[in-house]
Amino acid sequence: MIRVLVADDQAMVRTGFGMILGAEPDIEVVAEARDGVEAVAEARRTKPDVALMDIRMPRMDGLEALKQIANDVHVVVCTTFDHDEYVHTALTNGACGFLLKDAGPNLLIEAVRAAVTGDALISPSVTVRLLQHMHTPAPQQPHNLSARELDVVKLAAIGKTNAEIAQELFISIGTVKTHLASVQAKLDARNRVEIAAWAWESRLVGQK
Repeated sequence: MIRVLVADDQAMVRTGFGMILGAEPDIEVVAEARDGVEAVAEARRTKPDVALMDIRMPRMDGLEALKQIANDVHVVVCTTFDHDEYVHTALTNGACGFLLKDAGPNLLIEAVRAAVTGDALISPSVTVRLLQHMHTPAPQQPHNLSARELDVVKLAAIGKTNAEIAQELFISIGTVKTHLASVQAKLDARNRVEIAAWAWESRLVGQK
């Protein structure tokens, strides 16, 4: 069972998310929070697997709350605002996904499951577009990744799921996960999104 905390200052949003997620057999909403202070407190009290975190909230915003709990909880930022600076800060603070509130129920459910499994943490429609503009592209950085690991990284960085990567490279999903775990260790990346950010910053993807 995936245990979820929903943090949003709008009661209707919390209720709506709760109804959508609660209808799934493998997801349980264990806590709600109206602001960042409550989000941090509830995260520490209930120890959820995933926190859906709004950005603009009173007392403490979602970005600061994220920073305080990201080491213990998989945080997916869920907001109305997809400004580049928000995404940059969210990813820097440890978010493992970025979702717009109007994305629809299916993507909301997928984002929660993805945060736990490490699959599809990058939405091609949102996060990849913003990753391209997060920083001024730097020259390709030295690394000790194998050729196959680089193949996996490039596909992950453009929003491919583990299953899609496996199909394209003719390898098993387990092998994809093994490669990503190795890459994460070599790059000292906290999650799949940081691996993708490194790929964009190193100009491994996005070049004409």
